Amino acid sequence: MLLSNINTVPGREIVEVLDIARGSTVRARNIGRDIFAGLKNLVGGEISEYTKLMADAREQAIDRMIADAESLGADAVINVRFTTAMVMQGCSEILAYGTAVRLK
Repeated sequence: MLLSNINTVPGREIVEVLDIARGSTVRARNIGRDIFAGLKNLVGGEISEYTKLMADAREQAIDRMIADAESLGADAVINVRFTTAMVMQGCSEILAYGTAVRLK
């Protein structure tokens, strides 16, 4: 599956626009990470536990978006975007979405 964050796939012709492909995941923090993050917050710097949590969530959202695009019969997803929203305190949704297309 080809992914592009622009409206085209360079060197390929789009022959059909299928639908929006989307994938999401909701992740929550855990007490172990919160304790370490609280300590890290006192001294400053990157909170690597949260960075890894969000990176894993993005990858899962991408995988789910690709699966959705494949179910539509797509060859590519163009104009790929991400968004995030807080669902509740300490719990966020990551959404990956784009336009599923068929290529020549």
